[in-house]
Amino acid sequence: MSIEKLKETLAQARHEIGKVIIGQTEVVESALIAIFTGNHALVEGVPGVAKTLLVRTLAKVLGCEFSRVQFTPDLMPADITGTHVFNLQRNEFSLIKGPVFTSFLLADEINRAPAKTQSALLQAMQERVVTIDRDTLPLPPTFTVFATQNPIEYEGTYPLPEAQKDRFMLKITMKAPARAEELMLAQRTMTREAPEAMLAAGEVKAVISPQDLLDLRAQLAGIVLRDELLGYLVDVVRATRENESVLVGAGPRATQSLLMASRAYAALSGRDFVTPDDIKTMAVPVLEHRLILRPEFEIEGLTVPEVIQRILQQIAVPR
Repeated sequence: MSIEKLKETLAQARHEIGKVIIGQTEVVESALIAIFTGNHALVEGVPGVAKTLLVRTLAKVLGCEFSRVQFTPDLMPADITGTHVFNLQRNEFSLIKGPVFTSFLLADEINRAPAKTQSALLQAMQERVVTIDRDTLPLPPTFTVFATQNPIEYEGTYPLPEAQKDRFMLKITMKAPARAEELMLAQRTMTREAPEAMLAAGEVKAVISPQDLLDLRAQLAGIVLRDELLGYLVDVVRATRENESVLVGAGPRATQSLLMASRAYAALSGRDFVTPDDIKTMAVPVLEHRLILRPEFEIEGLTVPEVIQRILQQIAVPR
């Protein structure tokens, strides 16, 4: 798939998503970046900002098989991965596969379940396999997890373990719509063009097949990243481990994620090469959920995005 074909496909995907999702341009781009690089994304926002609707729409547009798990405090790991159940008629155990056996998994409100249940996704996200009763079963190569969560301050939420957060390439923060966008939503709600109705009625079409998605991912490997920029990218990630306000910095997996995200952002912008601005743009969504600030700096009101921006200002950009 050439860069021109890639641009055309992305334009079609944006158009179809726009039939349902009003505004949220940066959010849609970040979601496409996670999918096209073969990674997973964490979507955070207050209830009602269309987190679940966004993920359902993406699955439809990209022609992927879709499953949804509603995470609740009583959810068990076997409810996600599956288990063996004894079949009385056959007098043997049969495997009942869980919802994780799909191409596109929506882990809805993942931080409402305890850590034991959240960890059921670790192997699937990292290795795209699932182990059930010592049997290791493969998942589709297009397997992607989109996990939605409410802000951690909300009642009844559990913080995600660090190992879990590190497996998400991006953290996508969905904010409340602007007045014009919310007005458009209100107007459409009174017609047949209400977002949920459009999706349910089949008005949103798939623009690519799962095989096309794999070809598109392979195309991203051809995006050029100069050695000087690669060094700059590595220095940005390493600086998070040395900053005085950071208790836990980003690890090597963050370096890989920032590299892939910068390439994908360049492709979304219609270029076959990465610029310093691509790295700067993707630094916050890639690094934000991986950093933990020291308590004394949090008390002063310092935020993780502010720390990342300071780091970007301190490191010299190669020409």
